[in-house]
Amino acid sequence: MPSPVNPHEYPFEGYVLIDVRSEDEFLRGHIPGAINIPLLPNQDRVAVGTCYKASGRDAAVALGFQLIGPRFHALYQSFKEAADGKKPLFYCWRGGLRSQISSTIMAWGGFSVHLLKGGYKAYRNHVQAGINQPREVLLLGGLTGVGKTQILGLLKEKGYPAVDLEGLASHKGSVLGSLGMGVQPTVEMFENLLWQALQPLNKVILESESRKIGTCILPQGLWNAMLQAPVLEVEVSEEQRNARLTEEYAHYDAQELAMRTEKLRKRLGGLVCEQAKTAILSGEKKEWVQLMMRYYDKTYAHFTQEQGYHPVGLNWNWDETESSLALLMNKINQYGFNE
Repeated sequence: MPSPVNPHEYPFEGYVLIDVRSEDEFLRGHIPGAINIPLLPNQDRVAVGTCYKASGRDAAVALGFQLIGPRFHALYQSFKEAADGKKPLFYCWRGGLRSQISSTIMAWGGFSVHLLKGGYKAYRNHVQAGINQPREVLLLGGLTGVGKTQILGLLKEKGYPAVDLEGLASHKGSVLGSLGMGVQPTVEMFENLLWQALQPLNKVILESESRKIGTCILPQGLWNAMLQAPVLEVEVSEEQRNARLTEEYAHYDAQELAMRTEKLRKRLGGLVCEQAKTAILSGEKKEWVQLMMRYYDKTYAHFTQEQGYHPVGLNWNWDETESSLALLMNKINQYGFNE
């Protein structure tokens, strides 16, 4: 008999997670690190679902066995390769037939198998409850181009509980935010990734963000904590900001940057929009950055005012990174985030 594993045992250390749902279900959201080996691929799952609606459960189960039967050997080999000597933990949507059949196939080969109790649905309930639990938050704010994401990385290297929300969302939260980033996860998958990062932390340092990062949305409980959190605002010279932003966007296609600039016409204003587009198409990236900074600075000022933030300013010099980081860590320690 398969051994049940409770969703509260997350992050399931020592197990190989095998998600036997269809490819589409897996893409919508899965447990981070899971391997997808569909018991019923997309087209077969649709066929079984259609049969269920038309002829009932018994007919659908019979069709499922008919479709799965010829694949038993291939499935067994795939499960065995995925396990690679570790403990296989199977799950489907609710821990029902699909994961039970999968674990049985592997058990026939003499393997000790495990089932996620309640399946992916139970895991999702666990995620949504846990991700909204109260936790202390400290925000790192600052204008576009000061290097907040890089600073979060430096803090994490020093052992601080820093989490990069933009990295998890694969988006930098602006019209230029998808440049250089991968495909965004679904909102569901973003929550799973976020829970993976937050689960071991009682306190967390985050970048000051809007609730929506591209198409990803921060959970309400975490967002509420962010609204109440103290904000340390990183202040960098305009010269360094301009240089950093110019370097960040210098390698992108000018036509692509002009097209994205056009999307900000209403916010930039017609004249500034045309000036910015002319600058980028003429290879004047520094001038383009300066014009775009007007928009981003105004947007950030509006955001901080709207959220009611009262940030504490902190000077940062990228030519003196170590000393700047030391000052920041000292300030963070005063908030008790060095524990």
